Amino acid sequence: MLLVLGNSSKMRRNERLLLLRECKSLCANSITQHKWAWPFMQPVDVKGLRLHDYYEVIDKPMDFSTIKNQMEAKDGTGYKNVREISADVRLVFKNAMKYNDERSDVHVMAKTLLGKFEEKWLQLLPKVTEEEKRREDEEVEAKLDMQLAQEAAHAKMARDLSNELYEVDMHLEELRDIVVQKCRKMSTEEKRKLGVALTRLSPEDLTKALEIVARSNPGFQATAEEVDLDIDAQTESTLWRLKFLVKDVLEVQGKSAASTGGNNNNNNNNKNTSNNNKRKREICDAIAKTAKKRSKKPSS
Repeated sequence: MLLVLGNSSKMRRNERLLLLRECKSLCANSITQHKWAWPFMQPVDVKGLRLHDYYEVIDKPMDFSTIKNQMEAKDGTGYKNVREISADVRLVFKNAMKYNDERSDVHVMAKTLLGKFEEKWLQLLPKVTEEEKRREDEEVEAKLDMQLAQEAAHAKMARDLSNELYEVDMHLEELRDIVVQKCRKMSTEEKRKLGVALTRLSPEDLTKALEIVARSNPGFQATAEEVDLDIDAQTESTLWRLKFLVKDVLEVQGKSAASTGGNNNNNNNNKNTSNNNKRKREICDAIAKTAKKRSKKPSS
């Protein structure tokens, strides 16, 4: 497949070179070899002919020696396609026709050669059009390939970034585990305060807290309509994880409350209260229920 593409690309380059040679031949043989071409072979000698108003009439002087140099340029300043060549050939004759009176020899010679050029150009035009269409298709294909390559590069960057973030998250989780393992045992008063603090969380944060509990309690149903949460039955690592969560959440809530106005804060609190009441009651009831059960146990 690669071999076919390489050959196809080489064939297209050869076709372009052939078309360019045909255009050069058109200028060199059919036009510049004509007996009336001599006035147009070199730049107009404005000073020698004392044509003081020439540059006032002619915006862009052109001649066949300039066209030849442009066709043979190797530094990238030459013609990009045959239409640029044809435009300059026409300019040579149109300049002469514009500056010289229509009854003058130069005007007649320019008009005659322009007619001959247009006849030859019409013969070459189908090949030019075909080449332009082919080049346009290649440009569209090249842009599409570049776009696909960019999208693939962006996708790879996104995957790499996602993997790096995942590794960072895992590392942070490992560090948190180490911190939790080194934490002291939580006191009864701290557990009570933690239970109260849980009731101040939003439904979303309450769900996060229950998910923390479920990590060390496989049988715990974090998404159940009723939950029976026994603070005293939780492992030390779970308790400290809950405390870290509550601390982070309440700090964010405190900053948010400080940044908003008093009225807005009251409105938001009212809305949050109405939205959170049901879930808070569930947690409070669960904690109270558990505490009641413990109080009924006979002492040994």
